[in-house]
Amino acid sequence: MVELLSPARDKRSVSAALNNNADSVYVGITDYNMRANVANINLEDIKDIVAQCHDNNKKLYVCTNTIVSDWQIEKYKKQLVQLEKYDVDALIISDMGMINVANKHSIPLHMSVQANITNTESLKLYKELGISRAVLSRELSLEQIRYIKKKSPIEIETFVHGAMCVAISGRCFLSSYFYDRNANCGECLQPCRQEWIINSNENKQLVLTRPEDNDIEKSRLLSPRDMCMIEHIPELIESGIDAFKIEGRARAPDYVATVTKCYSDAIRLYQDGLWDEKSEELIPYWLKELKSVFNRGFDTGFYYRTPKETSYDNQATYKKVDIGQVVNYYKKIHVAEIKLWEKLKVGDEIIIQGNKTGSVSQKVSSMQVDGKNIDEILEGNVGIKFDDTVRENDHVYRKEVIGD
Repeated sequence: MVELLSPARDKRSVSAALNNNADSVYVGITDYNMRANVANINLEDIKDIVAQCHDNNKKLYVCTNTIVSDWQIEKYKKQLVQLEKYDVDALIISDMGMINVANKHSIPLHMSVQANITNTESLKLYKELGISRAVLSRELSLEQIRYIKKKSPIEIETFVHGAMCVAISGRCFLSSYFYDRNANCGECLQPCRQEWIINSNENKQLVLTRPEDNDIEKSRLLSPRDMCMIEHIPELIESGIDAFKIEGRARAPDYVATVTKCYSDAIRLYQDGLWDEKSEELIPYWLKELKSVFNRGFDTGFYYRTPKETSYDNQATYKKVDIGQVVNYYKKIHVAEIKLWEKLKVGDEIIIQGNKTGSVSQKVSSMQVDGKNIDEILEGNVGIKFDDTVRENDHVYRKEVIGD
């Protein structure tokens, strides 16, 4: 059975993944992961997150896959003692020195996509070095992946959804060149996503943002669309891939919840033998859901061809407006008491996010203040019937359709 691996930037995202049927979650810790700017979890919090995952019969993987110096490896040696004690299920790793250090402990090792693995000979060598799973390069086709799987001595994992990078396995120096922020140490500021105009000595001009201004298809060659393989779940499962990985450790909990649920439902539909019967109806629904959260437009990456589709800025169909905080939740009557500092009315859809709650959403069907039904409130405490269990101090957002 294929494993579904979801990203998490904080405790809320961990819960969002687990609540939507992820089989495993991957997180990053300070100094050693490729999302240093936004997605770090304190080492002390790993203990609680591991316990939460194991209580739900799920796994937790910790990313330690950046380029490192000697002083960082010395610090890493100390952290490995704690990670082993906390019983994390695997380390996602790429540096050979860190592999050497980590092999002195009992934690399973997964080779990161940063290693750019594209052949079975590499997998044979990594097995000798103690690696039990490898994340294959994003630049491989499905045909190549099938071939590698047949000969691989270890498990293989591939990305199925999320951002694509213009550089092979993230080996890019643009951020370092322009901003002195090293992408290979998790500090990428994504200059590739900006608008660029290239002028040649022959007075020719290439605009890297607006396809209509160019004669070539690759007018946004620095910023590829996001990968989305939801329509191709049967081919991926039948290829023998051991784990499907969702990209997005910098994304919000509602992104994690939405994407995880869509892929989990798609995998289950295939495994239940109902793909041919129901996928034609469900695929449009899944795509609509996936497009509602952060995305730059969708493509199938390198699975079927070299991607040439132009990319856009965020194409999400809704945005979150911070409107309040949960004060209490009355389980017997399924009512959340919410302190509001922004307007809310019956018919609005709200999203509630918290460390244990993850991310849940629901349309407001009724509201009460002092026992009286109201249709709208500008601010203050209000009672709202909410089917999912939420918790004190959870954050509340109003969901607004972009363009309305």
